[in-house]
Amino acid sequence: MVSDERESASADGPWLDPAAFRAACREGRFTGTTSGVCPGFAQANLIVLPRSLAGGFRSFCERNPRPCPLLAVSDDPVLDSLAPGADLRTDLPRYRVSRTGTPDREGRDVRDAWEPGLTAFLLGCSFGFEAGLVEAGIRLRHQDEGRVVPMYVTDRDCEPAGPFRGRLVVSMRPIPESRVDEAIRISDEQPLAHGAPVHAGDPAAVGIGDLTRPDWGEDGGLRRGEVPVFWACGVTSQVVARHARPGLMISHAPGFMFVTDVRVAEQKRRVGERGTPDARRS
Repeated sequence: MVSDERESASADGPWLDPAAFRAACREGRFTGTTSGVCPGFAQANLIVLPRSLAGGFRSFCERNPRPCPLLAVSDDPVLDSLAPGADLRTDLPRYRVSRTGTPDREGRDVRDAWEPGLTAFLLGCSFGFEAGLVEAGIRLRHQDEGRVVPMYVTDRDCEPAGPFRGRLVVSMRPIPESRVDEAIRISDEQPLAHGAPVHAGDPAAVGIGDLTRPDWGEDGGLRRGEVPVFWACGVTSQVVARHARPGLMISHAPGFMFVTDVRVAEQKRRVGERGTPDARRS
């Protein structure tokens, strides 16, 4: 499956224009991970829940802005903001659909699953700050190797809101030790893309026992001189939503995001707006 994803991801690339990219997803011409596509444009996590749960989930996002930076809420699958005219049922490369008591189903579109009475949430994604790292000369091996970035459930609890509760999920990127402080600074300028990392260094400090066994994505290993750096991840939203046991939940498949028309520069934190980044190294 992975080799097919890589082939489809590069078949018509490089992808620079978000509208053309979404059309390729809609037509099945792109089915790979979205890391590195449309550099300079914000990407988003998608989670869709019954409207009866929307208020509680919004409260969860407001209480946990690091993993769940809220970009937009829509009761209509066709957007009027972020990417006007885009269709959330077809314009991502891969989706997950889960119903209470049934296994997850993955697919290229969710037109058959979408029903009245749903609310869609779009949350910021760490892929948004990756272009800044690459521009600074910090290579990202999951992009170079065509892998899905590894993601892990930590031992850190999120602040609950009603039925929404659970552990923080993080994404990990190996960063050369000499560039870690720079990576922290660059990502801290993007609070709507999860901001600065929550930890850099020993995985055990955030409850991760084995880096070679991510909960989602693919492990690429650590090379000599690299430090594992962990950023809050929007897949946290899927973990906590499962705890609420919704009758229907639609989401992106981890690593396969929605690409917006919003330029990352428009979401950049103003210099001096906040103090020192809070990532802890060990």
